[in-house]
Amino acid sequence: MSNVLDPARELARLSWQCRRGMRELDLLLQDYLEHAYDAAAERERSAFRRLLDYPDQLLLEYLLGSLAPGDREMCDVIGKIRGAAAA
Repeated sequence: MSNVLDPARELARLSWQCRRGMRELDLLLQDYLEHAYDAAAERERSAFRRLLDYPDQLLLEYLLGSLAPGDREMCDVIGKIRGAAAA
């Protein structure tokens, strides 16, 4: 059995993880997943998946710009999420 999920199952799992119960987070994360995730490089996808493991309050601070992570890849994906919301 392979460790790799088929793309449809992976997107369904990620979509579920984007549902945080905080409308602002839900909208930002889901928008990125629907419009940018498929076209992203694997490093960016990996950073996004790691981002979804963060607690809601930390995610909110990162995405609103009141706090910045020390990880460069995480900063990049957060910037893309925020940029997509501004577009």
